[in-house]
Amino acid sequence: MGKIIAIANQKGGVGKTTTAINLAASLSVLEKKVLLVDADPQANASSGLNIDVTNLDTTIYECLINGEKAIDAIQKTEIDKLEVLPSHIDLVGAEVEMLKLEDREHLLKNLLEPIKGDYDYILIDCSPSLGLITINCLTAADSVIIPVQAEYYALEGISKLLNTIKIIKGRLNPSLEIEGFLLTMFDARLKLANQVYKEVKQYFGDMVFETVIQRNIKLSESPSHGIPVILYDADSRGSQNYLQLAQEIIKK
Repeated sequence: MGKIIAIANQKGGVGKTTTAINLAASLSVLEKKVLLVDADPQANASSGLNIDVTNLDTTIYECLINGEKAIDAIQKTEIDKLEVLPSHIDLVGAEVEMLKLEDREHLLKNLLEPIKGDYDYILIDCSPSLGLITINCLTAADSVIIPVQAEYYALEGISKLLNTIKIIKGRLNPSLEIEGFLLTMFDARLKLANQVYKEVKQYFGDMVFETVIQRNIKLSESPSHGIPVILYDADSRGSQNYLQLAQEIIKK
């Protein structure tokens, strides 16, 4: 049975989608069968894997709102063992439409349940909000990775997310765990970055991943080419960081 990991932080620009794409690709390269679920209306995880969402008949939106099966929306990628359940800008309006649906917090869980056994890992790229879709993601997940940017105000808003996780654990998904806090955009030369790392370690101890994602130009360039960094430049620091993270997660 596959493990479902949500990648969440309601703060934008912390490296959520970068992590979703590159962790999924790294796990696939390490011979794991992976599904990346794009639950963000911006659909960056889909386009970052070269999927043209404008030409799709079925996306996560149709699955959640119209009851289409996940298997009818899943797309193959250039990496053998990696598939994507793509998103679409229509997802912006989904939260309002979901309000009138029965068992609305479990829509994504029910969607993924029949295919969970087909994958080793299902990664969910959450949108930068704590709305109904993110609640669905956390209700469907076994665990959550929280990317934390190595910059000032890094810990701002995390308490809100942790509170949401606590509520979901209490009411909707008792088995939800924190997979780990992941430090992103780290530049060891900066005093502030080292300070933030120390602070995160102090607060969360063993829950912080050993792997740190360093600032890397190749990592920033690869999405514009529609490929993960491991295909764009396998020797780059960004590629090596995400491979290390994948190994850390497999070992766990």
